[in-house]
Parts: sequence; structure tokens; C-alpha cells
Amino acid sequence: MATGIGGCTAQQALEQLQPLTDNPPAIAAGEYRQRIQHAQRLMRENGIDACYVNAGSNLLYFTGTPWSPSERMVGAVIPAEGEIAYIAPWFEIGTFKDAQVIEAEIFSWHEEEDPYRLFFSVLASRGLTGAGRQHKVAICETASVTLFLGLQQYAGDIRLISAQPITGHCRSRKSATEIALMQTANNITLRVQQAAASILRPGITASELIDFVDKAHRKMGTSGSYFCIALFGSDSAFPHGVKQPKPLKNNDIVLLDTGCRYKGYLSDITRTYVYGEANERQRFAWQAEHEAQAAAFAVIAPGVPCHKVDDAARDVLVSYGFGPDYQLPGLPHRTGHGIGLDIHEAPYLIRKQQQPLDVGMCASIEPMLCLPGEFGIRLEDHFYVTEDGARWFTPPATSLDDPFDLAG
Repeated sequence: MATGIGGCTAQQALEQLQPLTDNPPAIAAGEYRQRIQHAQRLMRENGIDACYVNAGSNLLYFTGTPWSPSERMVGAVIPAEGEIAYIAPWFEIGTFKDAQVIEAEIFSWHEEEDPYRLFFSVLASRGLTGAGRQHKVAICETASVTLFLGLQQYAGDIRLISAQPITGHCRSRKSATEIALMQTANNITLRVQQAAASILRPGITASELIDFVDKAHRKMGTSGSYFCIALFGSDSAFPHGVKQPKPLKNNDIVLLDTGCRYKGYLSDITRTYVYGEANERQRFAWQAEHEAQAAAFAVIAPGVPCHKVDDAARDVLVSYGFGPDYQLPGLPHRTGHGIGLDIHEAPYLIRKQQQPLDVGMCASIEPMLCLPGEFGIRLEDHFYVTEDGARWFTPPATSLDDPFDLAG
């Protein structure tokens, strides 16, 4: 049996967990203002007159206002010059004001009124209609088609474009404060991963393990698991799980992928190991995955195109006889995804993606090996780009026999 796998009851493992003492501060109002100013600089540089950010992670990122998106239009207009303005239903104004971090004028409508028409009143209030030229207004890329078409019918000479070049550029480059929050989130989840490995036993079900992981995340001071995928044996060959997971048997591969939210920011770590004695095929595949993850990390530096990270991982897997390309057994998806307020966001480490990596970008490296009918191996850790390369948020698994490096 590998070091750290099995030997504890769920209760014993929970009792050993304690919230971390390192508690970095949440994002402050001053940083939200800096984000707005950054977006405004980008708009001016690109000839964009205003940017609308919809309820959800974009509104939260730029203004600090937590608001779940729905069929009602809620968001903020960020002009290239001047003060921002909010749009919200009249009956929600009290709640909206209570949620605000950055205070600004709120434009509202009653239920029978049209918020899409109101949007252009907001633009007019900021001097963004008429004036003898076509204005260009960026619309949040996460807004619904209904919202976009609703705006389009009143746009007239105003050109509506995607806000992704503004929102994605800003959000993909994390500040030191964001990285500190993500570091804490990942530290929590790595400790939960260790605890989860310790409670494994023959017959444990995926739902039991998922329930424990949620309780463990709560014991560590979060609101629970943001997500959790637990797969045993041949089920682990399916990257995002199966309809009816099988219980754990001796000598099964165990794949556990989970994360939490800490002060708005997410973690996401996968560990794969064997409960019992690993056979040669499992060791061979695990080593290929381990080397692919390391090779991908080694090429990361500012200016390196995202596809180079994916290329490096696939080259290793092909050298082990897997693939090529997206063929199975092999790696059927991208090597990694960005993370922050959303579990998947820019940058994406995928073939043909020319976007260059930049300081502050954060992403996963998880070149999963899928062997249909046998098992899957996914080792996932996240990194952030620095001026001289990259840093891991969590140390990668060291070996199949000691996946959490407990033996030193």
C-alpha cells in the first residue's frame, strides 16, 4: 500500500484537520478601482467607448458586487472616461446597494419596463450617443443571447462587440493579492486530498468519498467543496465521471479531483494513485503522466505561446506510446485551463492557441491519460507565471508509492 493511503476512519481524519492560520485579506475597494481604471485604459487604447459587465464573475471582478445572473438585466457600464453606472431592477435596489463595494449611480426599471432601452439611456448619460460618430460598446461575453439581441434592437449606429478582449485581458493577469488567495485555496484542497486518501477502504463508494471531501473542506474553513469528482478503477478513464460509479476494490486506481472557493477564488487539484498494489501497467502510465506534467511546466515563461505547453506534454505521452494527437489511449483534451473567480477561464493551454503567457497568468497542468476499459491517470496542479518562469501553487505528486511525499 502506498504511503498515506487508507488506515483512518472519516471521523479520525476530520479531527486532524484545522483551518489554516495564514489568512490573506480579501480584495479591497482600492483594487477594484484599479481594475476599472485598467479596463478604461484598454478601452481607450482600442477605441472602445464603454464596456458592459453582466452579473456574475465579471461584475464581481470589476466592482466587487456579488450577484448571480438571471433573466433580469443586472450589471455595470464602465465608460472609457468617467464614472461607472449600474443597471438593476427597481425592486432590487436596496439589496443591490447592500452588496456594493464600489458605489455609483444606479439606473433602474420597473418590471413592465424595458431594461435594454434603459441601457442606452445610461450610455447617453455618459455622453456616448450621437456626437456625429459611431460609438463602439463592448458587451460582456458571459451575457445571454437574449440580452445581446435585446440590446441590438436599439443599438442603431452604436456597434456592439464582445468585451472578452477587455475582461479576459484584465482577469487573466492576477495581482499579488489574487495569487495569495488562490495559494490559500490550493493549500486547503491539498490538505483535504491527503485526508481523503487516508480514509479509503474496500467498498467505499464515490458518494461517501465526495461527502467526506465536502466536510473536510468545511472543517478547513471554507463553505465546502466547489466541486468533487471521485472515480475508482475503470471509471477513472472517463475525465468527468460516469452515471453510476463503482465502489472501490483492492488494487484499483483512485482518481480524486476537487477544489474549494476561498474569498471568491478557486482551487482545483487532482491526485491519482492505487489502493493496494500497483501493477506494471499502472506504474507505466502514472510515470508517463508525471513526466508529461513536468515537461509542460518546464517550458512556461512570459511570452511562450500557450500551445507550447500542450505540445510539451503530448510529446512525452507520444514517446510512451500514447496518442498521438487526441487518440486513445492518450490525452483527449487540452493540457490545462486558467482559473480564478471561475473554475475555467483564460488562458487555455491547447493546441494552436497562440496567446502568449504573461506575468500573473494562472492555469492548470493536467495532461490526463485515458485508457478506455482500464483506467485513467490525471495529475493536476496549478501554476502562476512570474517574470523568470513559473511557480507551482502546490507541489506535484512525487511518486505512485508516496503521492503526497509524506515519507520525506
